[in-house]
Amino acid sequence: MPRQVRTIARKPNLFLIGAMKSGTTYVSKLLAAHPSIFMCTPEEPTYFVDPSQLAKLWPYMWDQGFWRSEEQYLRLFEAAEDAEILGEASTNYSKLPLVSSVPEKIFHFNKSARFIYLLRDPVERALSHYWHMVRYHAENRQMMSAIKESPQFVDVSYYAMQLEPYFKYFSRDRVKVLTYEQLISSPQKTMQGLYEWLGVNPVSIDVSVLDQAENVTPEIIRMAVGPKSIHVLKNTRPVRTVVPQLPVLIRQVGQRLSTSAVNRRLVHASEVIKYLQPIQRKQTDELTQ
Repeated sequence: MPRQVRTIARKPNLFLIGAMKSGTTYVSKLLAAHPSIFMCTPEEPTYFVDPSQLAKLWPYMWDQGFWRSEEQYLRLFEAAEDAEILGEASTNYSKLPLVSSVPEKIFHFNKSARFIYLLRDPVERALSHYWHMVRYHAENRQMMSAIKESPQFVDVSYYAMQLEPYFKYFSRDRVKVLTYEQLISSPQKTMQGLYEWLGVNPVSIDVSVLDQAENVTPEIIRMAVGPKSIHVLKNTRPVRTVVPQLPVLIRQVGQRLSTSAVNRRLVHASEVIKYLQPIQRKQTDELTQ
């Protein structure tokens, strides 16, 4: 009987690390459109986040269990075939102090790794982050209260703080920093430069077939209502397991009863912007240094 040869699993060598709400999904899809680049699905496997931190930060991805073993994580790249670049996109890799030690873990996993980090106007990013939390994580405080009380809205926009640990373990030529604004205004040119940096043929990708607006927050959002304890209960593992098994009609009724529609365009953010600007101007000055 012929002896079976086990294929050695290839490790990813490209990480799209954030920042959250800065166009990472769009860039990931543009990268995946290149014939020499393989981006794993699902997006955001978040393997290098400590499981205890992940359970609090994103229970749904904790349930997927990629963190359980390296073998399980590497299965995400089995379909890469002969692609030169194997990548993944996990914005939770740049969420200090909620998530720690990611650069060190990636360094020990693959010392030749490279990173892409997207920046966005920090105030605009923080506002988009707030609406993301309303939409997906039952955030129901008023915008000013949430941003003042939860440091994450400011911290994720503190780009110098998020990048510094990566520069501790990896040389600066292994970290490519782009801006959301340049990406949206010149996607073709931006991607040509990115392909050249990666050392792959800078082929022309038809960016028109990919939606720039993917993951853009809709105008009408369902905001959680009622006691916070109800929404905490919804995030417990037993409830997360049972709810997807319920009939669609029951889930729809439950959503209507536990949320209310909010038109985010009618929520005035001028005071929040005024509050954020001096904080994030100082952080941007540090990034420039």
